[in-house]
Amino acid sequence: MLNLTGITVRLGGRTIIDDAGAKLPPRGRIGLIGRNGAGKSTLVRVIAGMLEPDSGSVSMPRGARLGYIAQEAPGGDATPFETVLAADTERAELMELAENANEEDLHRLGEIHERLIAIDAHTAPSRAARILAGLGFDEEAQNRPLESFSGGWRMRVALAALLFSQPDLLLLDEPSNHLDLEAVLWLEDFLKSYPATIVLVSHERDFLNNVVDHILHLTGGKLTLYPGGYDAFERQRAERQAQIASARVKQQAERDRLQDYIARNSARASTAKQAQSRQKALSKLQPIAEMIDDPSLSFDFPNPDELRPPLITLDLASVGYGDKTILSRLNLRIDPDERMALLGRNGNGKTTLARLLAAQLTPMDGAMNASGKMRVGYFTQYQVEELDRDETPLQHMTALMKGATPGAVRGQLGRFGFSGDKATTQVGRLSGGERARLALALITRDAPHMLILDEPTNHLDVDAREALIQALNAYTGAVVIVSHDRHMLEMTADRLVLVDKGTGQDFDGSIEDYIAFVLAKEPSKEGSSASKGMNKKDQRRAAAEAREKSQELRKHAKKLEGEVEKLTNTRNAIDKAMFDPSTAEKHLTKLTMTELMKRRAETDAAIEAAEAAWMEASEAVDTFMALALSASQA
Repeated sequence: MLNLTGITVRLGGRTIIDDAGAKLPPRGRIGLIGRNGAGKSTLVRVIAGMLEPDSGSVSMPRGARLGYIAQEAPGGDATPFETVLAADTERAELMELAENANEEDLHRLGEIHERLIAIDAHTAPSRAARILAGLGFDEEAQNRPLESFSGGWRMRVALAALLFSQPDLLLLDEPSNHLDLEAVLWLEDFLKSYPATIVLVSHERDFLNNVVDHILHLTGGKLTLYPGGYDAFERQRAERQAQIASARVKQQAERDRLQDYIARNSARASTAKQAQSRQKALSKLQPIAEMIDDPSLSFDFPNPDELRPPLITLDLASVGYGDKTILSRLNLRIDPDERMALLGRNGNGKTTLARLLAAQLTPMDGAMNASGKMRVGYFTQYQVEELDRDETPLQHMTALMKGATPGAVRGQLGRFGFSGDKATTQVGRLSGGERARLALALITRDAPHMLILDEPTNHLDVDAREALIQALNAYTGAVVIVSHDRHMLEMTADRLVLVDKGTGQDFDGSIEDYIAFVLAKEPSKEGSSASKGMNKKDQRRAAAEAREKSQELRKHAKKLEGEVEKLTNTRNAIDKAMFDPSTAEKHLTKLTMTELMKRRAETDAAIEAAEAAWMEASEAVDTFMALALSASQA
């Protein structure tokens, strides 16, 4: 479907992509990953035809339609619904032709309507509305002018329009940055069944694991294609690193042996010729590049002094802006060791609650009590954007740490990887991830007792997110976090607060429970009203049929459960062959490492499909049992 051949891109005298190539499978869902600054967005722009490479080529089947979101958000008087419908240009043109066609030209009118039927044009309005609803636009919002929305919401409209147009190659560059967790879950489900090729840039490991079937890794200007999701890539990368480390050890031993021979034999006439030969062999040994992580990838939050609990209590508090109340009836207590995540759709008031906790807003009603000695570090994306691009990290920190010694200022910067030249590099030359790290360094300069982080991961790559998780788990103060990154929430939060319906309350369950809660379908109102009209005999018959159906589904679920177990055993056997061949099954030891990795990725996909089918069957059993119970009790 998509072939990249010898792509080289130089920007500002620096080679970003160096003779990179890859053949992507037809209808593949490809996750393009790499460290910040590796060139992912540059490569996407090359594929989209927006940037001409210095050399190399991109080839696709003739006539294939490519879809990519422009950097500028749509605006004007058009509504989100109108904007999304207009994205299907063929439908829009045909509708206009049909409206303006000469009614006497029946043949032409017939052709137009035949094509409209072929492209399923009559379902377009409902498809557009479903996509917008999935991305958080209710019916009222779908029909408001675009100019009434913020830039983030207008970017959602651009994403909706792109998805609606259904291109043959869908290019998505970090599409979740403007989404809340609920919209990310919808997008994930949408992309799973997308009928064409996807190239997706993302740093969210759960999103990648659930959507893509290949990982395209861009590092050192080169591309490597791995089968499977992100976790499969991590396993394969770890194995590759181990192989490289082993090869470097062997090469160094060979280098030492040759150098020892040369040193002992160069001066002797009888062995000088052999020594010269060894010298030539030594000079031909190409060094094996060591796969190392960025040493400046660092988060180290200074721990605060101890305060007695609670840090904050809210007692029937209300908060809002001007005369408008956003949240009310807030009853929350935050202790010094709190690990809290705020959940809920964008617009429900998560940021408003965060600002109340950070004392940027005061209660309109009720009470809020906070420890007088408490220091709060509050991170938002606005702080990243408002950094002075002409100043350096050292200048920013010095301005805030008035009276501190130069050593203390540099020490705080060093906690976040800004040592040496990095401390005196202009902010405008830092990557988005580095600017986010600087903002975190600035808000924690006084060792706050509570960190409030509103979407801290938007500019961070996967490795940086893992480093942030480790730093938060080592930090001894309280943490309140808003994020659409499920992995981040799972690893850092042990308390969930759902901000919804004008208030915030504890959610009793895990992140997985919340995801199930979001994705749960409402029961059919039509079905429930129909059952109310049944007489006792009909209800008993319905209950008997439900019990019979549940038995069939139970058998099916049991069969699928056995299939999952069988596939899991197969995967375990493959793992043994990959990492402990001496204990592996004979037929697997005959396969190469590449064949084993491919077979494991296929088995992972089969397990995922079988588990999904098993869960669906199990839920169906529960549904029918509930129906049987309600019918028998009626």
